Order: sequence, then C-alpha cells, then structure tokens
Amino acid sequence: MNSLGSKAGINPAVLIVDDTPANIALLAEHLGSRGFAVMVAQDGEEAIERARFAQPDLILLDVMMPGIGGFETCRRLKMNPETHAIPVIFMTALSDIAGKVAAYEAGAVDYVTKPFHIDEVFARVNAHLGLRVMQRELESQNRQLQQEIAVRMAAEQVLAKNTAELARSNAELEQLAYVASHDLQEPLRMIISYLQLLERRYKGKIDADATDFIEYAVDGAKRMQRLIDDLLAYSHIGSEAKPLQPTSSKELVEDAMRSLRVSIEESGAELIFGTLPTVMGDAAQLTQLFQNLISNAIKFRRCDPPHIHIDAQQAGAFWCFSVKDDGIGIAPEYYERIFLMFQRLHGRSAYPGTGIGLALCKRIVEQHGGRVWVESVPGEGSVFKFTLPKSTTE
Repeated sequence: MNSLGSKAGINPAVLIVDDTPANIALLAEHLGSRGFAVMVAQDGEEAIERARFAQPDLILLDVMMPGIGGFETCRRLKMNPETHAIPVIFMTALSDIAGKVAAYEAGAVDYVTKPFHIDEVFARVNAHLGLRVMQRELESQNRQLQQEIAVRMAAEQVLAKNTAELARSNAELEQLAYVASHDLQEPLRMIISYLQLLERRYKGKIDADATDFIEYAVDGAKRMQRLIDDLLAYSHIGSEAKPLQPTSSKELVEDAMRSLRVSIEESGAELIFGTLPTVMGDAAQLTQLFQNLISNAIKFRRCDPPHIHIDAQQAGAFWCFSVKDDGIGIAPEYYERIFLMFQRLHGRSAYPGTGIGLALCKRIVEQHGGRVWVESVPGEGSVFKFTLPKSTTE
C-alpha cells in the first residue's frame, strides 16, 4: 500500500494520459494495487479538462498522442493557474537528449521511458508526490506566515497610531499644566501679599482668632504656591528637555547642597561622597534630582542628625547611583506608590511637602533613559537607587 497522502489523508490521485489501452491497463492495475486513486484520459484535450476539474496529485502524460501532443498538453496545463502546480511525468519512447530537453522545457518534472519498468514508474511517482506534499506544506506555511505578518503589521500600525496619539495627548497635557500653573502664580502671589499686608497693618487691632485665621490663609496660600512650583517643574521635564551633555555628577551634588545649605545646617546632616562620575545628562534636571533625594533624606530623618552617603557603581552602559540614609525607612508595600504623583505616607503636619518630589525624580531619570527604585528597612533607613547613562567621553 502506498504511504504518501495527498489531501487530508486521502490516497493520492494519479491521472494517466495515453491513447494506448494496454499501457493504461498496465499502469492502472499496478498503481491501483499500491493504493493510488487512478483517473484516465486518452488525449490532450480530455486530460486538460479532467485535470482542471479533478485536480489530481500527479499526471503521467504520454508524449505521442493524436490531436495535441504531450508537449503542448503540458504547456497548456502549466499556463493555467488551476493546474499549474500539478507535477507532470512524461511517458515516452524517445531516448535522445533533444526529446528529454523538450520535455523539461514544456514543464515536466521527470520522465519514464517505454517499455515501462513498473518499479521505476512507482519510484518516480512516489518521489514526486513526496515533493508535492512538501511543496503544499511549504505553501501552507507561507500563507500562514503571510497572514501572521499582515496581522502583525496591522497591530504595529495601530500601535504606532496610538503611540503618536498618546505623545500628542501628553504634549497637550504638559502644555496645559504649564500654562495653568503659570497663570495661577500671579493671583496667588497677590493673595499672599495682601494677606501679609493685612496682618501687618492690623496687628494688635484684631483678636487672636482673626490673627490665626490670617496665618492659616497665608500658610495655605504658600503651600499652594509650592505645589504650583512643583507642578511647573514636573511639566518642564517633558516640555523643556535638552540634549544630554557630559556632566559631572560631583558638581551636580555640590550645586544641590548649596541650594539645601540651610536645611543641612539646621538638621546637622553629614554627607559622605563615594565615586561621583561624569554622566550624560541635563545639568538642571539632574541637580533637581539630587536635591530632591537629599532633601528627602533630611526630611525623613530620625531624632539624630542624618548621615547621607552618595555613591555610584558601573552597570554596563550606565552608572548606578545610590543615595543612602539612616532615616525612618519605608515599608515594602509602599516601594512603588511613593513614586506616584501626590502620594504621601505621612501627615502634612509631621512631614511637610507636596507629594510630587519623588514623582519628579522618576520622570527625570526616565527622561535620561534610566530607572529608579528604593530599598529600605523600616526604622533603619533607605537607599534610593537610579541609573544614568555613562558619558560618551569615557
């Protein structure tokens, strides 16, 4: 029994085209006994019609026939998209080279010579049916691959569109935040100014409750002003990004310390430096980053003066910085939350602030292609770590 399948396990179908009944009978008997489904045509025209409607897996085609000969029949089969892929094996008594070349030029895949050797016929038929099976599998895989490529391309187009829309939306939100925050500054300054003027002018002329009310109003206005300042700083990160330049992190830390001089002196903080390399960055943004992290280490200290250690280690194409303190620490369940906007773990009366500082740090680091995270033990301190790209001059 033949072991090669054609379509979904059905026995392979072979179309025998010959005008000699004895040849047809011999081939049909032996192929049928080996499990092939056999079809018959006695001339070229009939062969073309049967091939088009029955779609055999292989055609055994005689060369010398009345009407259109085997070569012309084969050429027509190959010209028709419906029968183009069906392999054709010529049966011929021609043994000269020119005849064999003509057979291949007509589109045949092989030939057998008459008188037939059945084992040879069977071997050639089986070989080309095997190739046909592999060809069909390859075509099926190609179609599937093309479908997958089409689906992926469509998904990529949707993703690109959504990414562009998101970028546009973010740019509009950044611009809106900047404009809104900027426009709020002037009336807020006026409110603070008039409240302070009211406090000075009527000091001693109003009762204690009124004085307290004015102080509460001034304090609230100042807190709102700090919030607006932080929102402006946050919106600037995206809207005013500058090309990254080689920047000394040592100078950045020194600039941050100068801005925090009063807080450092009042808290008695001790800052220790390790390796502070040159990085690729925006100096203004990175100064803000170090300033926020040092300020946090001072703010969330315990009773004793804080010790803050700043260091960096190489990490591939980046420097991994660490800002370590011995403060109150952070519970693990808050590691992600603290980097979100307006997230506070403590009451404002205990630790003042707007809840934007670490979100600003995260945005600055990500703007530089790095990442930021925290490691902490409650009651013992925290280590804020972040990566920045190495300088191209290194």
